[in-house]
Amino acid sequence: MTRAVPQPDSRILAAARPRRRRWVSTSRPGLLFLIMALILGATASSASAQPGGALKEVAFDQNLNAQVPLATRFVDEQGQKVMLSDYFGKRPVILVLGYSNCPMLCSKVAEAMIRSLKALDPSVGKDFDILQVSINPKETPEQADKQRRTYLKRYNRPGAETGWHALTGDEQSIARLAKAVGFKYAYNPKLNLYAHAAGFVLLTPAGRVSRYFYGVEFPAREMKPALADASSSKIGSPIDRLVLYCYDYDPNTGKYTFAIMNLIRVFWVLTALALGTFMFVMFRRDRRMARATRASTTEPTPGPVIP
Repeated sequence: MTRAVPQPDSRILAAARPRRRRWVSTSRPGLLFLIMALILGATASSASAQPGGALKEVAFDQNLNAQVPLATRFVDEQGQKVMLSDYFGKRPVILVLGYSNCPMLCSKVAEAMIRSLKALDPSVGKDFDILQVSINPKETPEQADKQRRTYLKRYNRPGAETGWHALTGDEQSIARLAKAVGFKYAYNPKLNLYAHAAGFVLLTPAGRVSRYFYGVEFPAREMKPALADASSSKIGSPIDRLVLYCYDYDPNTGKYTFAIMNLIRVFWVLTALALGTFMFVMFRRDRRMARATRASTTEPTPGPVIP
């Protein structure tokens, strides 16, 4: 005769087993709150990223293949009257619009541009030229030349002075050139400062817009082929303008802010999506583990048979 050895109640065994920590379930409200906060933050940053006041007038449109007005008159760094056409016909031209007493933005653009140019074999004055044009009609040739010499010293390459020029002009001439390349700026008379976008334009030897560079970082690996294309009179394609307002000037506060709000908004949205995906995966895993645990505790285990 055989008899089965009685087994402990399966519920007792289940209670005795060490439980897996189900932290995902207990932290669901916190994670959901975090995701909602990120989404709301993205929405708020979207609103704050919209330009207000005078900044509504500021832009840097991509007028690819547009012809700059070569018959426009300016004054060079020596105080001599010149025409824009004097600087075209031989080499591509980097056009930088700004002004000498810009508190921050213009110098940041120039420094980044010089950094990239120093890493290239092509040289200013030999392979391409630079036109530094002031958007301030009150700027003098002496002021423009002082800034030019500062940049030449940083570039520190022989012969560059023959191809790096600083032009000033009247309001009409400046506006005509700026309009041709899509450079829109705004003047604040109370602060005597200009709000404008960051970047520069690459022009072909004939004076047509070949490529735009936005922001305050210009990788040499991108500038080298762009210069080669401009030299061959090739017109580039529109580029992403995410960094157009890498630096924004707020004429209402008189301050520059490092406002990459569009980038921050994208980061917040991606973070919320990543957290949502993580929670979905963990919730599914949590439910599967719970079902497996319930199944193992409800199925009776046959005891050993003793002869």
